[in-house]
Amino acid sequence: MATERTRLLIDAGLSRKETFERLRASGHDPESLTAILITHEHSDHISGLQVIARKLRIPVYISRLTAPAIQWDENPPHLELFQAGTSFTIGDIDVLSFTIPHDAVDPVGFSFRAEGIKISIATDLGYLPDSIRYHLRGSDLLLLESNHDVEMLKVGPYPWAVKQRVMGRNGHLSNDVACSFIRDDLDTRTSTLILGHISESNNHPEIVRLCASQALQGRALFTRLVIANPKQATETFTY
Repeated sequence: MATERTRLLIDAGLSRKETFERLRASGHDPESLTAILITHEHSDHISGLQVIARKLRIPVYISRLTAPAIQWDENPPHLELFQAGTSFTIGDIDVLSFTIPHDAVDPVGFSFRAEGIKISIATDLGYLPDSIRYHLRGSDLLLLESNHDVEMLKVGPYPWAVKQRVMGRNGHLSNDVACSFIRDDLDTRTSTLILGHISESNNHPEIVRLCASQALQGRALFTRLVIANPKQATETFTY
């Protein structure tokens, strides 16, 4: 999320090298980042956090309950703590945090408002309660999880306990749930829908695309659909 004055990085699960390479490939200078925001403490969201924050000397915005769940280095980054569910401002971007159902200490999603545009991010959540549906309304761009195909997950390589976790109410959104949201609740204002956090073991981008395309067609929506590839940066979206 970026304006001319403020650039925010949401989560830092990749190495510093990979993160910087992807930013540069997208035309963004890593040194221009203003802050990092963290959704939760799982390793795929924070593994590069401390190195990146230390290199760039920028603050990390993190919930006051999530911060103690991370094992910080001897020289931790500057932390800006917030209460899940509260709003705050970074530069010229207004940020709203909201609680999501996931098996982490205090996981959150975010909505951002700047220059009349709203962008929302909701990944790593087991289901979509009414509170989250409310927060996603009015989004011009929405990044939503479409993590797994249920049948692929059931016959896939994960141990049964992990499969139960993924399918549980504090796990991850399936394609079916994401597509049900598109059919029933996707705001007609949303011009770009990005489906991401796609499992490499239990899903396939074309399955996600087919399901979501059918859901959009069923509502006669002309929302642009983008399937995020976990191995490469998506394009830059400009409003």
